[in-house]
Amino acid sequence: MPLTGLAAGRRLLPPQSRVAYVRVMFSAIAPRYDLTNTVISVGLHRRWKRETVRLLAPPPGARVVDVCCGTGDLARLLAEAVGTQGQVVGVDFAAPMVRLARRRRRQGDGARPSPGGGTAASIAYLVGDALTLPFPDATFDGVTVGFGLRNLADPLAGLRELRRVLRPGGRLAVLEFARVRRPLLRALYDLYSFTLLATLGRLVSRHPDAYLYLPVSVRHWPDQAGVLKMMGEAGFQDPRARDLAGGIVAVYTAQA
Repeated sequence: MPLTGLAAGRRLLPPQSRVAYVRVMFSAIAPRYDLTNTVISVGLHRRWKRETVRLLAPPPGARVVDVCCGTGDLARLLAEAVGTQGQVVGVDFAAPMVRLARRRRRQGDGARPSPGGGTAASIAYLVGDALTLPFPDATFDGVTVGFGLRNLADPLAGLRELRRVLRPGGRLAVLEFARVRRPLLRALYDLYSFTLLATLGRLVSRHPDAYLYLPVSVRHWPDQAGVLKMMGEAGFQDPRARDLAGGIVAVYTAQA
C-alpha cells in the first residue's frame, strides 16, 4: 500500500487500511515528532496538554492511563499531578514512540517536582492497542487521550474500551482537533492546514505526507456535538467540550 495514497484527493482510506498507514507513519516520524508538533502549533500543544490534565483533575495518588501516549508528554504531566503515591501508564501502538518515551523516563523526566511537593510518579510505558487495552475492568481513576481518538479504526469502540478500564465515577479527558465555529477563522485555518502546516510538517518531520494526513483526518472528524454524542453512546455520563484556540482543538471530558 503506497503511503501517499491516503492524502491523494484529500480523502480517507478505509478504517483498517488507515490504521496500518497511521502505525507506519507515526513509527517513521517518531524521532522528530515533538519538534514537528512544536513548530506547527507554535508551541501551543504544551498549553493544551496542561489544560487537559487540569480538566481531568486527577487527585494525588490516582491511577491514570494515557492512551495513544506518543512520546509521553501527557503521561509526564499526569505523573506530576498524581505525585509519588500515584501510578501512570502510557500506551501506544507505535513501538518507536514507546521507545522514545521510555528513553525520556530513563533520562529523569519522571523525577521532577510535583505541584504538591515531592516528586512525580513513575511511569510505565507499554506497546498496545487502544481497542484492546491490556488491563482488567475498572483499573484506573482517570484516562486521557491526546490527538489519538480520531486515528482509531473504530472511535466508538475505542471510547467503550476506555470506559471499560475506568472505575465507576472515574474521569475521561480527550484532547482532539475540533471544528472551528467562526466561518472566517475556519477558512483561515483550512488554508493554513492544507498549505503552510502541510509544508512545515513535511520539512521538519521529513515524511512525505504525514502532515497532510492531519488536516484530511480532521476534515472527516465529527464536530464537537458529534463527539459528545459518541461519548454518550459509549456509556459516559455528563460529556462536555471545552474549546481551545477558537475551536481548533477541544478537550472533551466525561465520567464513567
